[in-house]
Amino acid sequence: MSTNATALTGSNFDWKRVLFLLIGLTLFFVVNFAPPWPDAIDPTGKHFVLSKEAKGALAVFLLGGTWWVFEVVPIGVTSLTIGVLQVLFMIRPANSAFKDFMTPSVLFIFASLVIGMVFTKTGLTKRLAYKMLAVVGEKTSMIYLGCFVVTAALTHIMAHTAVAATMYPLLMTIYSMYTDDETPTKFGKGLFMGMAFVAGAGSIVTLLGAARGAVALGFFKDIIGRDVSFFELTFYMFPVGWAMTFLLWGFFMIFFKPERATIPGLREKAKKLSVAMGKITKNEIIAAIIIFACIFVMSVKQFVPFLKPVDKTAIILTSTILFFVLRILDIKDLESIPWNIILLFGGAMSIGFCLWETGAAEWLAINWLTMFQKSNYFVFIMSIAFFVMIMTNFIMNVAAIAISLPVALVIAPYLGVAPEVILFAALVTAGMPFLLLVGAAPNAIAYDSKQFTTGEFFLFGIPASIMLMIVIAVAVAVVWPLMGMPILVK
Repeated sequence: MSTNATALTGSNFDWKRVLFLLIGLTLFFVVNFAPPWPDAIDPTGKHFVLSKEAKGALAVFLLGGTWWVFEVVPIGVTSLTIGVLQVLFMIRPANSAFKDFMTPSVLFIFASLVIGMVFTKTGLTKRLAYKMLAVVGEKTSMIYLGCFVVTAALTHIMAHTAVAATMYPLLMTIYSMYTDDETPTKFGKGLFMGMAFVAGAGSIVTLLGAARGAVALGFFKDIIGRDVSFFELTFYMFPVGWAMTFLLWGFFMIFFKPERATIPGLREKAKKLSVAMGKITKNEIIAAIIIFACIFVMSVKQFVPFLKPVDKTAIILTSTILFFVLRILDIKDLESIPWNIILLFGGAMSIGFCLWETGAAEWLAINWLTMFQKSNYFVFIMSIAFFVMIMTNFIMNVAAIAISLPVALVIAPYLGVAPEVILFAALVTAGMPFLLLVGAAPNAIAYDSKQFTTGEFFLFGIPASIMLMIVIAVAVAVVWPLMGMPILVK
């Protein structure tokens, strides 16, 4: 019997993989070819029909989610499947389904990954890592905390995708000083998964951490007619974002307590390695100037009138072009880009736009939120937060906000709920997708470390998401009212 035949019939056959592959396909065909589903009806009595295409979008959504969680094929291939199914089953035309694989958001992630490569290639990563280790010391618990605090702090002034791409090589350098073994460890899982989670927690604190904040405030102004300032958002989000940062530190110390409490001699070793690197090189200086210039321009863009129309993707891609023009990077570096991660986000954008454009996402939001239109105000607020949390794991957090916020703000007056608390509760959960890699770019960047599987990410994301919901509950019931946020309409 041939080797291939043995693999198919013997004990090496991966039944689990085949099972979940078939479950994904079954969900797709059952939902796609099911009879028409009932309309969604909003509180004003308006009907929202679930079209054939919208039902097909839900079918693709279920297949993609199943295959991504259980990684039945490489995550980038699942993304390609999402595009192909949309076209083959006439859910969306090819020029829409595949165009989304190269949206500005995907190119922003590409440029962020290139910045991470530059940090590594020039030596900036090692230099920063050694300085950081000299400060935090030899306790692995403090290394966790130091990495998480730096990650959260950086997301206050730059996009969390760029922060994750910057932190990733730094964490790789730190981890290499923990062990030479390529086998995943608890410390490795906690370090990289924790970075992804904390990048989300920190990014809610200011408008600079992600685009979702600006989009949500735009909807809020259009519907409610009131502006929420940069500093008002930061005032209410700061305690929640930093509470989650420190709680996540405790979370990872419990679930992924490092195998070693200390790394003896680490501080001295880091100092020696830092000295051995010598003076900062020309390429390091050039790279740092380019990177921080891009970050500065993106950070001040919204405050400078003539820069407002310029998309942040064009700004960050300018850095990519300059790295190659100035020969800091070459063709070999371009070929080493983790295209699996780029494809992952291409697929995420494609299914997100598919749900949006077909009306499937709106149908889901209305069906979910109208279930709570006669409930207690607290239950209603938490239901919005929960819906956004689930949706932001599957589609763009901007889209999750855009489909749920308008519906929630229409229902809120019937329950006497103030619009401000709905806005902030939704923004908190939109920033912290802890279940799927496609929920946020930092999740996928951390996955490239090969320290954890998609299944592990999902499994440990469940208790982390429960913890997030508890934090929001405390904020709504206690913290925000004490800070002066209106919860109920007087």
